[in-house]
Amino acid sequence: MLVAGVDEVGRGPLAGAVVAAAVILDPQQPIVGLNDSKKLSAKRREQLAAEIRSKALAWSLGRAEVEEIDDINILQATFLAMQRALEGLSIQPDLVKIDGNRCPKSSYPMQAIVGGDATVAEISAASILAKVVRDAELVELDKQYPQYGFAKHKGYGTAEHLTALREHGATPIHRRSFAPVRNALADHPLAVATVQGSQ
Repeated sequence: MLVAGVDEVGRGPLAGAVVAAAVILDPQQPIVGLNDSKKLSAKRREQLAAEIRSKALAWSLGRAEVEEIDDINILQATFLAMQRALEGLSIQPDLVKIDGNRCPKSSYPMQAIVGGDATVAEISAASILAKVVRDAELVELDKQYPQYGFAKHKGYGTAEHLTALREHGATPIHRRSFAPVRNALADHPLAVATVQGSQ
């Protein structure tokens, strides 16, 4: 039976896309050390991601952009990213295991597993791929918007990030439907135009 594991990264941040991955592992090529991506060091995640890409039978990434998150809400955007990841697989799985307690709509048989990113190898692999990709994107966005500290906090609502939002307003990659961003925009209605104009 071919099992695809699916997980996403980026539901909680105030900025950036939500990224999902779907992975079908090869039973003949087990990968040692798979775990919830948050429990691994950045260096170990990079090593494992390279191994997953080379050994998996199939893997795919899906995403939902900031505009989609603001338009349909973060839960639906997360499901959309997961659906896109599944659609990108080169092999059709017999069963899809999703990290969490809810599944997106799909034609595949699905199983939601709370804490699956730490207990199901396929989901762990998906969690690692998604996190490596999203973290790299935020490091790149940090170069574009250095005053926000994206390379450090990856868009999450840290004290540093909230301070930067209050001081500089929001960028085009901030999620306007999230309360801290809305509040910053209320305080700095002109800041967005300023930042966009400075790209």
